[in-house]
Amino acid sequence: MPQISIILPTYNVELYIARALQSCINQTFKDIEIIVVDDCGNDKSIEIAKEYAKKDERIKIIHNEKNLGTFASRNQGVLNSNSPYIMFLDPDDYLELNACEIVVKNIKSEFDLLCFDAFVHRVKTKQFYRFKKDEIFTQEQFLEFLTNQKHYCWSVWAKVFKKDLILKSFEKIDIFERICYGEDVLFCYFYFMLCEKIAVFKECLYHYEFNEKGRYENKNKEILWQNCQDKKRSLEILKTIKNDFWEFNEKFFLNLEKEIEGLKGRL
Repeated sequence: MPQISIILPTYNVELYIARALQSCINQTFKDIEIIVVDDCGNDKSIEIAKEYAKKDERIKIIHNEKNLGTFASRNQGVLNSNSPYIMFLDPDDYLELNACEIVVKNIKSEFDLLCFDAFVHRVKTKQFYRFKKDEIFTQEQFLEFLTNQKHYCWSVWAKVFKKDLILKSFEKIDIFERICYGEDVLFCYFYFMLCEKIAVFKECLYHYEFNEKGRYENKNKEILWQNCQDKKRSLEILKTIKNDFWEFNEKFFLNLEKEIEGLKGRL
C-alpha cells in the first residue's frame, strides 16, 4: 500500500499538467500514488496524463462521467485512493521534489493535519510567509490561530490530511456538491472540526502558480459571477453547521461575507 496519495483534479490544464506530474513522479520518496481525476475538459490534459501513466504505474486516472467541478472531483480522488494520507495538487501548480519525504518524516508524530508554507509565482517567486515558525496546536488553539491571520490558510494545497478523517467528514456533507470556487473552505472547515493535533511548518513544499486563465485570476464576467455564487453557496452550507465554536464561526463567517462582497465588486 502506498504511503501518500497525491490527487490532481484535472480540467483544461494542458499547458501545465506535465510539470505537475513530473514533480510527483520525481519525488525523492517513491512510495506514493498519483491520482488524476478527469473532470471532462476539452483540451489534451488527459491525453498527456495517459502518456505519463504508460511509463509510471503509480499514476491512476479516474474519469468522471460528467463535469463535476473541483470539490466533487477531489472527493472522487479520495474515494479512489489507497493511502492513509492525502495531498492535493492543482495541476497548474507543482511540488518541491522532496515534499513527500518531508511529509513522511513529520507524519510519524501522528498529527491529524500538517500545514506547510508555499512559494507563490506571479511577477516573481516569493514565499507566502503564512507561518513564521513551526508550531503544534490543539484544535481550539488552531482555530484561534486562524482568526489572527491576515489571510485564512483555507487552501487544501500545501497540507496533508488523514484519509480516515476525510471519510468521516464526508458523512456531514454532500460530497458531490458542485462547487469550483471557495471549495477549499468547505472541505477544510469540516475536516478541521475533526482534528485534535495540528502542526504548521514554515518550510515550503508547494509552488502556487497564478494562472490568468484559472478561476482566481480570471476576469471573465461569467466566471466571476459563478465564483461569487459558489462562495455564497459554501457560506450557506457552513452556516447550517452546529458546533461549539460560535466565536470562531462569527469571525470566520464575517470574513467570508467580506470576500463575497469583494467578488461582487469585480463584476
